[in-house]
Formats: sequence, structure tokens, C-alpha cells
Amino acid sequence: MTSYCDYCNSHPEDTFNRTYHDTQYGFPIEDDNELFERLVLEINQAGLSWILILKRAQNFRKAFYKFNVKKVANYTEVDRERLLNDEGIIRNKLKVNAAIVNARKIIELQKEYGTFKGWLDSHHPLTKEEWTNLFKKTFVFTGGEIVNEFLMSTGYLPGAHQTDCPIYKKVAAQKPAWMRQSSIKHRKSQIT
Repeated sequence: MTSYCDYCNSHPEDTFNRTYHDTQYGFPIEDDNELFERLVLEINQAGLSWILILKRAQNFRKAFYKFNVKKVANYTEVDRERLLNDEGIIRNKLKVNAAIVNARKIIELQKEYGTFKGWLDSHHPLTKEEWTNLFKKTFVFTGGEIVNEFLMSTGYLPGAHQTDCPIYKKVAAQKPAWMRQSSIKHRKSQIT
């Protein structure tokens, strides 16, 4: 199977994928709105190509008010209809609903954990299977592949880049959560 790094290196003309690979994929994200954006985009990719989502990313940002979690959490039926009629995004009722429901859930998590990132950090490290189960209990429209890509693309799971990829070093320099995994486990074992 071809990795994302292999794909980008073998398709230099694909600027959408290349830019995403070189500047976003696997890099840690601190901002809740950006984390929410990545989750919504991963959900919308289900059953479609990632390049389609990347090409429509600006349309999604406009339709979802730059993925402002608070604004999306307050969407009404009028907003749902607006989104379902927006040809610039993916007009799928389940995916549109997932964005709104998941924004509301993130608001709940922010009340308890301070931030969505705080919730993610509080559960790190987990295995891919444990993460998938947690996401399925917490959010809607979050199957294994969506959860895996969301967590890998935001630095919570390893595998975004091959170790010989030049971007790997740039990601590693930012110390994504998966690279801190062993130190966290060591601290937890000292506490118990």
C-alpha cells in the first residue's frame, strides 16, 4: 500500500495534497476550532477522496464560519437547510448533522476539560481501538478510519509520515502527542 508520503512524492503536480502533507498533516494543533475543522473534514471525506475535501476546504470554512465551535453548536434548522443547499461543500444530511451535534459535544467537553484539546490530552495515550471506542461513545459519525485519520493528522497517533520523509523531522520538532507517549506512561507509572 502506498503511503501518503509516497503519494505526494510521486504526484508533485498535486498541489492540494502536497501543501497539506507539507504543512498540516501530522502537525499538532492547539486551537479547538482548528481541531473541530479537522474532525469535520475527516467526517466529510468518508466515502470520498481526500483531494475533493482539500479542494473544498475554503468552501467549508466559509459555510461553517471558520469552524467556530460556538457558532456551529448554535446552528438551527435554517442553518441545516443552508448547508444542505450549499454546492460548495458535501451536502449529506448525516455529515451536516454530525458537524452540528459534534460542535455541541465539544462545548460540553470544554466545560469539563477546558478545551477540546484538553479532552484529547486527558485521554492520551490510547490505542487506536481505544480511541475509536471513546470517539464512538462521545461523537457521531466517527468510525475507525475517521478517528484514525483525525488522530494521526493532529499528532495523537504515529504514522502520518515515513521516518525518511523530510516533513517527519519538522513534525517531530513540534513534539506531537504520540512522541510524548512514553514519557506520559512513565509519569503515570510513577504516580500509581
